Amino acid sequence: MCNMSSWNSGCGCGCGGTSFRPTTMTARVLEVQCCSLLVCDCDTCQQVQVNTDDACCYRVGDCLCIHYNGAMTNSLPPQISATCIHRR
Repeated sequence: MCNMSSWNSGCGCGCGGTSFRPTTMTARVLEVQCCSLLVCDCDTCQQVQVNTDDACCYRVGDCLCIHYNGAMTNSLPPQISATCIHRR
């Protein structure tokens, strides 16, 4: 039997992880690939890879609102998985 009181329950599941909050990024498309977009976050000027099956719907230069769960990889470039994308 697990002793839940000894776990770091940062996300509420006992895994020690961090809870993420739904987040929206405003970004401009730099590159379009089969299942991802390379974008420039308008707030931070950081390049981010956005994983989405709908990547082919967008073009270089499009300004997008990208909704995601708040999780971002610690990689270069960082990656997110979009839950919803729409043009601004």
